[in-house]
Amino acid sequence: MIVSQSGFCSSVAAAALATCITIMPTPLLAQQADPQIRIDADDIGGVVTGPNGPEAGVWVIAETADLPTKFARMVVTDDRGRYVLPDLPKANYSIWVRGYGLVDSQKVQSEPGRMLNLTAVSAPNAAAAAHYYPAIHWYVMMEIPDPSQFGGKSDIPDKMTQIDWLKQVKNIGCVGCHQLGQASTRTIPASLGTFKSGEDAWMRRLQAGQAGEQMVNQLAGNFASVPIKYYGEWTDRIAKGAIPDTQPKRPEGVERNVVVTSWEWSTPDKYLHDLISSDRRNPTVNAYGPLFGSPEHSTDNMPILDPKTHTVTYFKMPVRDPEMPEAIGPGYGSALQPLQPSPYWGNDKLWDSRANNHNGMFDKQGRVWFAATVRALDNPAFCKKGSEHPSAKVFPLERSARQVSMLDPKTMKYTFIDTCFGTHHPQFGYDADNTLWLSGTGQVAGWVNTRIFEETGDAAKAQGWSPFILDSSGNGKRDDYVEPNQPNDPAKDKRLNPGSGPYAVMPSPVDGSVWYTVGVFGGPPGFLRYDPKTQLSEVYHVPLPAFGIRGGDIDKDGVAWGSASSGHLVSFDRRKCKGPLNGPAATGGHCPEGWAMYQYPGPGFKGLGENSAESSYYTWVDQHNVSGLGENVPMSTANLNDGLVALKDGKMIMLRVPYPMGFYAKGFDGRIDDPNAGWKGRGLWTTSGDRTPWLMEGGKGSRPRAVHIQVRPDPLAN
Repeated sequence: MIVSQSGFCSSVAAAALATCITIMPTPLLAQQADPQIRIDADDIGGVVTGPNGPEAGVWVIAETADLPTKFARMVVTDDRGRYVLPDLPKANYSIWVRGYGLVDSQKVQSEPGRMLNLTAVSAPNAAAAAHYYPAIHWYVMMEIPDPSQFGGKSDIPDKMTQIDWLKQVKNIGCVGCHQLGQASTRTIPASLGTFKSGEDAWMRRLQAGQAGEQMVNQLAGNFASVPIKYYGEWTDRIAKGAIPDTQPKRPEGVERNVVVTSWEWSTPDKYLHDLISSDRRNPTVNAYGPLFGSPEHSTDNMPILDPKTHTVTYFKMPVRDPEMPEAIGPGYGSALQPLQPSPYWGNDKLWDSRANNHNGMFDKQGRVWFAATVRALDNPAFCKKGSEHPSAKVFPLERSARQVSMLDPKTMKYTFIDTCFGTHHPQFGYDADNTLWLSGTGQVAGWVNTRIFEETGDAAKAQGWSPFILDSSGNGKRDDYVEPNQPNDPAKDKRLNPGSGPYAVMPSPVDGSVWYTVGVFGGPPGFLRYDPKTQLSEVYHVPLPAFGIRGGDIDKDGVAWGSASSGHLVSFDRRKCKGPLNGPAATGGHCPEGWAMYQYPGPGFKGLGENSAESSYYTWVDQHNVSGLGENVPMSTANLNDGLVALKDGKMIMLRVPYPMGFYAKGFDGRIDDPNAGWKGRGLWTTSGDRTPWLMEGGKGSRPRAVHIQVRPDPLAN
């Protein structure tokens, strides 16, 4: 390594080491070199150059292990290759350059308050460059069966459609848990064994670990094992040297203003589903405060990150009966034991949760409410048939796999709220009762009136639920109804079966209605609206060319947004509907004019026309400009593009996390720490949510990362 104060280095040595660094130790020298690069005592700045001059739109990554947990900050160079890493905690940092068309430069050591010019390293060949491409560029190399193969014309089950297939290989199936296409999934680990074909290797791979049973049931059961040969052929071609024929663009425009900060948290053998930083409605709640993770099936030890001190602590989430069965196995989403040994962990049982904390939500008082298990599956008597509970009289409920809990961070008191309905995602409404609405509720809308709960401590009295009833009679009020499997009766309403039930939940800030995404795993996908005042529902099915849906959110105007399986961000604006919203014809396809769709970035599968293979897991709307991109900006997880994506003025903006490669989020939110601090006082918060964190860059031993994404006014702002 050659380090020179003068800025000169031996060309022979530089060629041998593939990097040359210029260190100027004071901000004064930096200003003399380029007046626009201004650094303070806690910044590092400089210029990145390559063989052809300044390298624009590449990342400079600084990482340290000197803090209580591993910390990294990443920025993008401007059009002249300049960068500023702002506000670094005092530590020694390893710093390197990463970018498309490059291979990583050698890591060099520096500390805040220094100028550091870096030399980028061009990729020696296309294969070396492609190693750094987002997973989507590799995933689209997989073949999708032609439409002629469906409908009983091949070994694909005869009732299967190409849309069913695409939903399975995208966000409703495989990419619902993993980032497919990153290095660990596009290759077969040697430790898995020796196989005659890629198809055999994939059959064995699917059986690994505690999710093995679930994966095999989906692909071997529902799909008669046919997709496995397509995955096998895909990895066989890659093993023989095939590389993507599409290349990602380097960040452009506002994408170069992004500052990404990450902290390791949790443990290498556990995963996180989500995190929460603030109140959805009031994003200054918990300003500069700790982040709370949701480990779902993996563990009861909830990680808590303090981003001010860079420390991680843990809170073990209790259950009411410590002897209750683990919240995995039958009735839940994962197996009690590995189906087959993992190539990374062998026969180790990694997941052992009882609390099954899916995700949380802050209230106005700074307390965190969780969709979490508090007891075993069987419901208490007040939920069931014969109960005098008003909701049970209408629609009794026998079992629920997850309920509600609440943690007060000030006292660390943990409270159980036993619900008759299941729970998945919580969201607070905008009413005076601070009603907590839940998804995962099955055939009913379910809620907890938190005001009543706080006044009485009575979970039964505070909760309610209602079946979804379509106003089929068209008289504007709820009447007697027929069941979903019964013929329509013009004098009655009809109960709606929302397929696999509510998935995302979205209380409207406009009129108090509650919206859901429904039909995610079964039944027609779309948005479902429930009106607490009338207890009537409406349903709107996703129209072609979009299809499928998963996570969703609502904006300040009451427009619902969702992540479609087709590779679109979709929206539905009820105000645009021209025809009746109730009556016998209002069954889901009655307002096509309310829909809009926007294709996500990235390449698509071949043979499908114009499409994106992006398989977004969740959508969230930035109602309060916590990101710096503006108010009411819809955003989605970009699960095959290593980050998040925002729709701003009709244009998709990638907020990419370049390190570790393989970043995959299942949700996110935002917080304003200081409304008067400009870009530094606000930002998005998310976490790596892949169920197998050891598959991302770094391999076994890698921990999930909490990530803060901020947008500054320009790439040199400090």
